[in-house]
Amino acid sequence: MAVRCALCGLALSAALATGTARAEPYEVNPDAAARDPDYAAGKAAMERKDWPQAVLRFEKAAAGDPQNPDLQNYLGYSLRNLKQFEAALRHYQQALLLDPRHRGAHEYIGETYLLLGDLARAERHLTALREICLLSCEELEDLARAVAAFRAQRSTVQP
Repeated sequence: MAVRCALCGLALSAALATGTARAEPYEVNPDAAARDPDYAAGKAAMERKDWPQAVLRFEKAAAGDPQNPDLQNYLGYSLRNLKQFEAALRHYQQALLLDPRHRGAHEYIGETYLLLGDLARAERHLTALREICLLSCEELEDLARAVAAFRAQRSTVQP
């Protein structure tokens, strides 16, 4: 079982690294980075995939704006890329407490649950995105692809 989850995680990590990146993730307040140099520096570090710097800058920005769900989501995403999954989950959960309809946080927490082998929890966030997006949105499509990839990988790994 652990080997299967590890293999699924490796395959999913590769799929997430190549298939779901996009230039402008969903933000509740897209102008916030223009008002905060730490927020802007965190986004720039994220674009460079400088995850330690992104975490540092987003933490500084979040200290000054603790009610911003986007900062919590970006912290989670940056921590996930550092393989600090439990910390990432805490930040995604905080983002969803601040904004239960935050599309980006639902996508990213779902992807993190898949990396941890927890399909059921990932599917809950996929269901939430279906209710939030109504027709469709990029976050819904991305998580749906990741869930499908996880299922396909899991079915090829099982004996």
